[in-house]
Amino acid sequence: MTTSSSSETSRPLTRSEWVSTLPPWRRLLAMLNWRPVYDIEQESEQLRIRSLESEKRIKQIENEIDQLKQDNARLAVLNSKMDALLRRDESSFQLPPSTGSN
Repeated sequence: MTTSSSSETSRPLTRSEWVSTLPPWRRLLAMLNWRPVYDIEQESEQLRIRSLESEKRIKQIENEIDQLKQDNARLAVLNSKMDALLRRDESSFQLPPSTGSN
């Protein structure tokens, strides 16, 4: 029996390749379709991969939400500073005295 290289293990096995890796008694059961283990294993692997991708995407979205919250907090601080400056400028602003002549 030959050993498989790492490039061969990176692609999914076909059903016949998978069956050829089984012991003879299990091969017979697989040929009789006694139990569709291969299909179940492949579906389980695909679900696991999708689950991991979903978890990564959720973490990415959570990080984006945290960043947006921080940005909003910074903007709120800047807005309050700008409001304070505008109020200070408005209170110190005086109209020039009117001369009374039109």
